[in-house]
Amino acid sequence: MPRPRKGPPSMNLYMLRHASAGTRRVNPLLDAKRPLDKEGKQHCLDLATVLNGLKLNFDLIVSSPLKRCLQTAQLIATETGYESRILNSNALDPAATVAQFQRLLRECTAAENVLVVGHNPNLSVFLASLVLPVPVTENTEAVSEPTRIPIRLRKGSLARLSVQRGPATLQWLLDPRTVRALYTTSTKSSRRKTSRK
Repeated sequence: MPRPRKGPPSMNLYMLRHASAGTRRVNPLLDAKRPLDKEGKQHCLDLATVLNGLKLNFDLIVSSPLKRCLQTAQLIATETGYESRILNSNALDPAATVAQFQRLLRECTAAENVLVVGHNPNLSVFLASLVLPVPVTENTEAVSEPTRIPIRLRKGSLARLSVQRGPATLQWLLDPRTVRALYTTSTKSSRRKTSRK
């Protein structure tokens, strides 16, 4: 874990829903081992290129222990030059509650730029709980109030929030289609121009 920072607690929190991982399995044990598919792996590489273009570096990466999230986190980490260990947390598991997620964030306050990789529907609920906070108890279910989810996170979506005292501020949200457009634009503009004679 990074050393604590001086001053008021603030964090740039990046919330990433795992990339495409094919069809959900009925057996939960098999579903936990479901890997990213080809499209999901390519999306992670495209997203990492966009993040590198934005010059974003993470101080801490935390992932759900399920394979599709770990693979998403590992690809992003490798491609963006993250050299520390990726932490696994059950607070990002599909069955995790808002209270567990908020406890995880309190444990991460020493880091300035934190990437968390998780699942829907609870990742959307966690995001909503930061932007539109309501009192949370230990028994608060992750998806107890689905009507409170004003933000849709498609697979591979990345949200950036500024977390300080009080409600967090949603600064931006990169949808997979936006990532693809940014990636395509950045690769076209970085190609060497050749003269035609």
